Amino acid sequence: MDKPNLKKNQELELNIQDLSYEGKGVAKVDDFTLFVDNALPGETVKAVITRINKNFGFARTLDVLKASPDRVSDIDAIYAQTGIAPLSHLKYDKQLEFKHNQVVTDFNKMGLKDLKVNETLGMDSPFNYRNKAQVPVRQVNGKLTTGFYRRRSHDLVPMENFLIQDPKIDAEIIRVRDILRKYNVRGFDEQNQKGQIRTIMVRRAYFTGQIMIVLVSRTPDISHYKDITNEILANPDVKSLFLNINSKNTNVIFGQKMTLLGGKKYIDDEILGHTYRISPRSFYQVNPVQTQNLYQLAIDKAELTGKEKVVDAYSGIGTIGLSLANKAKHVTGIEVIEDAVKDADQNAKLNNITNADFVVGKTEDVLDEWAKNDIGVDVLMVDPPRKGLANSLIDSIKNIKPEKMVYISCNPATLARDLSLLSDTYEIGDVTPVDMFPMTNHIECVTQLKLKK
Repeated sequence: MDKPNLKKNQELELNIQDLSYEGKGVAKVDDFTLFVDNALPGETVKAVITRINKNFGFARTLDVLKASPDRVSDIDAIYAQTGIAPLSHLKYDKQLEFKHNQVVTDFNKMGLKDLKVNETLGMDSPFNYRNKAQVPVRQVNGKLTTGFYRRRSHDLVPMENFLIQDPKIDAEIIRVRDILRKYNVRGFDEQNQKGQIRTIMVRRAYFTGQIMIVLVSRTPDISHYKDITNEILANPDVKSLFLNINSKNTNVIFGQKMTLLGGKKYIDDEILGHTYRISPRSFYQVNPVQTQNLYQLAIDKAELTGKEKVVDAYSGIGTIGLSLANKAKHVTGIEVIEDAVKDADQNAKLNNITNADFVVGKTEDVLDEWAKNDIGVDVLMVDPPRKGLANSLIDSIKNIKPEKMVYISCNPATLARDLSLLSDTYEIGDVTPVDMFPMTNHIECVTQLKLKK
């Protein structure tokens, strides 16, 4: 297909036909596809082309000439432009519909047309839900400035209200920014690899209100760091303050060296009545309200009677396994990250749970070893990263044959692929999408699988 005569920075009028899986408007120019930020199906927009590739291009809406009835007009377009909240211009009930349709589309592509996909489980209030922020810091017009990047760029857009974050986190970022400004600490200059503070990370535990702050710096030598530490810790909710050194030219946020400047090494939060210690590098779900709904749904799908041996794969700090321990005979969590396993053991002790243990390793290796020793599994819980299950793990599952599986997925495309691969061994139940990340295109799903007789 020859691409039409389109150029970067060219302005044109576009009719939007569809939404892509990323939530961008889809327009055609002589059969050439353009993905358009902040545009909805049925709309006519004036847009500027931001990039042209061989087979498709990108554009940004400058003006909505004919609006969709599904458009939300009272939210600043900056949230869509920065990628913080790419669906914030779409009414929330339509966002839930979009996510449901995305799951159906991914399943249809894999030939799973007969699977029932339930309506997306949404939130009563889909804003201000995130309990963690990692906010870039740059030197702008001579001042240390916080904000977020414009989509597909490293241009910082100064910002104080992040729409989907806990407002107390937003307020804390401003407070820390102002303390750093007071002592003339410089923000990071990415182009010249100069300056100091690269990122401010803030975590706030939803149920306890405890706050953890990590300052990520290019260099360890921050002047007045004792005064800065004292002023940051002056907020009694701040229980933990770290300095992380990252001197590399990289998009990875944390460097290797993490130093406690004041307070504790962790903060505490709760899920389904259990307490968890969270350290700076811990994986911990960012939507505390929906996490409880997601985990409860997964526990319900496990249909536990108290007699089952459960394996919690990708167990992290133990949040899923410990949440269901009181309904199982025994839980074994398997996790490749050693520090997470130590945290999970600590969390088991913290909650007086004696029928759970956690091991370091790959799930497929542990299951293969168990199969050799005739150790069975009744229920397998999997909550893999976006890439889904490795083929080696799918082989191990088919080998050890747990009676039941509950698959928690953060990527419907890899979920569909994995369910297709497991469908010769397992009956696949209905699928429930859960909106863990309102205003974004991300979708979680929960599915039950039962061993074929």
